[in-house]
Amino acid sequence: MPKPVVAIVGRPNVGKSTLFNRLVGRSVAIVSKQSGTTRDRVTMETMWADHPFILVDTGGLETFPDTDLWRQVRFQVETAIEDADVIIMVVDVTQGVTVSDIEVAEVLRQGYKPVVLAVNKVDTDSKAIGAPEFYELGLGEPYPISGYHNLGLDDVMEEVLRSFPLEPEFPEPEADIRLAIVGRPNVGKSMLLNALTGENRSIVSDVPGTTRDTIDTLINYQDKDILLIDTAGIRRRGKIGTGIEKYSVIRSVRAIDRADVVILLMDAMEPATSQDTHVAGYILDSYKGFVLGVNKWDLLDGKGVTKREIEALLRQRFKFATYAPVCFTSALNSTGLEELLDTAVDVFGEWTKDVPRPELRRTVMGAVAEHPPTGIRGRTLKIYSVTQDEIAPPRFTFFVNRADSIHFSYERYLENRIRQAYDFRGSPLKMRFRGRRRT
Repeated sequence: MPKPVVAIVGRPNVGKSTLFNRLVGRSVAIVSKQSGTTRDRVTMETMWADHPFILVDTGGLETFPDTDLWRQVRFQVETAIEDADVIIMVVDVTQGVTVSDIEVAEVLRQGYKPVVLAVNKVDTDSKAIGAPEFYELGLGEPYPISGYHNLGLDDVMEEVLRSFPLEPEFPEPEADIRLAIVGRPNVGKSMLLNALTGENRSIVSDVPGTTRDTIDTLINYQDKDILLIDTAGIRRRGKIGTGIEKYSVIRSVRAIDRADVVILLMDAMEPATSQDTHVAGYILDSYKGFVLGVNKWDLLDGKGVTKREIEALLRQRFKFATYAPVCFTSALNSTGLEELLDTAVDVFGEWTKDVPRPELRRTVMGAVAEHPPTGIRGRTLKIYSVTQDEIAPPRFTFFVNRADSIHFSYERYLENRIRQAYDFRGSPLKMRFRGRRRT
């Protein structure tokens, strides 16, 4: 079941980004006293009370904007509202009900989505007295909170969780592998989907961002039912252009969340851009199987550029995902398609691989004997055992004396030794260290 989407909306400078950071547990959204700091949606997967969901921070909503920027922000917020399952409207108790609050509430009422009203900056009992004033907005009970001081969030989130959809609007189709195709606009995602299916199932156009929604197509390959999920283009925050492509990021993140394996498709004429690495960040955060796809190879074929050179460039730019295989395709000429699907199937097998504990323990303890850990801050680290306790993605739990004594370089060493022994090509690995002392 896809994770629900919760959008935080409200007029500028009411504390939406502070609340966003508090709910995800770290500083992600830009926080500033200057009105309108957050101009583009910030999307993160998070969890509350064992309920995972996608949280979206939005720019302030101005109902009568006087600049092009605010028109863009308003359009963006309206799209977030359209894509969200639940909306948290944030208001400022210190300013009371404003005309902008009333106008924002009117926009929300027209959307017919569950709305939870959070009255922010209530950090004293005297300020809490002003919360009932917001009943005037007609959005139900106003919940007093302080995002900065972490007060009242339990009540708000309890109401949010109560509004989560019980079942998806469209049931997930049965498939052996769910394969998402993501990337920047105009790299040929829709044309690749058409080449893979042999049918014009989605719009193909030279205009970036033609695909507005994710489009699912079920194909059979090597006796496996593969669900192809085509997505709208993603661009880096701050570089998203105007128009439809700007407002499809949530749907693309949802597609990654639904997938088992994700193909990050790039343009052979302009591979490994900064936008591509940002898209890769969404994939890494989701711990899905990962394939780097270089499309439009026909444009470089015979021009003195080799696949080895392009792959070396990708390895240099994607140092954080050296395990991801590289495939070269031409959707226009339908070349490299079998290799791409074969690789996706192989990556899925690695993503769901389960290593027997005795073999894993011999491998890891042998690596420890060859290169004992030194620990950090003068603390000796001892590794007693290891087990793989999850697949999809594979997760390894190491039993140690002190979990806070593991250095990131030694963690990387252990991961490399596991990959040398068992491959895990295209699959991220989760590494967890459990100590006798809880840290």
